[in-house]
Amino acid sequence: MTTTARDTVDGIFDGLEGLTIDSHERVHFHHDEATGLSAIIAVHDTRLGPALGGTRFYPYASGSDALTDVLRLSEGMTYKAAAAGLDLGGGKAVIVGDPATLRSRALLRAYGRFVGSLGGRYITAGDVGVTAEDLDVVGEETPYVVGRTVAAGGSGDSGFATALGVFSAMRAAAAHTFGSADLGALTVGVEGAGKVGLRLIGLLRDQGARVVLAEPDAGARRRAGETHLGLELVDSVVDAEVDVYAPCALGGTLTPASVETVRAGLVCGAANNQLSTPDVEEMLVERGTVWVPDYVANAGGLVQVGGERDGSTPDQVRVRVAALEDRVRDIFATASAERTTAGAAARALARRRLDAAEAPPGR
Repeated sequence: MTTTARDTVDGIFDGLEGLTIDSHERVHFHHDEATGLSAIIAVHDTRLGPALGGTRFYPYASGSDALTDVLRLSEGMTYKAAAAGLDLGGGKAVIVGDPATLRSRALLRAYGRFVGSLGGRYITAGDVGVTAEDLDVVGEETPYVVGRTVAAGGSGDSGFATALGVFSAMRAAAAHTFGSADLGALTVGVEGAGKVGLRLIGLLRDQGARVVLAEPDAGARRRAGETHLGLELVDSVVDAEVDVYAPCALGGTLTPASVETVRAGLVCGAANNQLSTPDVEEMLVERGTVWVPDYVANAGGLVQVGGERDGSTPDQVRVRVAALEDRVRDIFATASAERTTAGAAARALARRRLDAAEAPPGR
């Protein structure tokens, strides 16, 4: 049974810090009044190793929304590490607030102390709203941080590695879906032009693919247009006439309602928790659309920051990230042989590794 731990918790977490959450090993709440830091660290499973996952800095509407997000994300990290063959557990953290107004050195250092208080059970990295430079500051207070800048001894931003992993996964999925791994013959709708989506667009266009982008933020649209001249911009790609839908923003875009509008034959992107509920994959199958499990496709960033722990070189990391193409190919082969979905095949792969591992002390 899992209990929760708390330090000084502000009103946004009232009623949450005493919950029992059987799906997770430990959930930690923390508030630092001096800096305004309100954060949650969720450790889902450490059977394969210490929990490693990014910190999301986001203006959640409520503590309940933040908790729901961190629980889903941390569980996804367990399956991501297991399916990628990494000796890491699953964890995630959220900082509640708008990074544009709340971010400060003092807050980041306070967050570093919070991470450090777990004694290495959780290792943090970057996610939405957190940069490599932010992690440098977090690292002033704890050694349990990866993804810092190269100047600070880290491997730098993991956006390219994540994008390369999605690109590699997309090649394998395209071969399964369309009969060829050549992405240059396809039209890909990318949703989100953040640090991953922007790099994925570059990889796809370098291969000759036609790319259309949906990005609500005016600044991000402008940067994308300046980086990739002639890029086509549209209001939505989830329902666009494209071969591949690549969700690369926040998750939950594939819902029972939105699935009815999907025209792509393949869904493969970097966003976490793309399915609003697990049964959405079956709905996609019924429409003839193939989905690459998000935690498999977007594992490149985890491979990169995980490589910091064993001293891997950038070339070694790149080879491992590109090998996600083989992992996705194997998952589809298993799914076909067992007459199941790619999601079910990926979950079975991850669970086999988890079930074979020894339970951590105290679980």
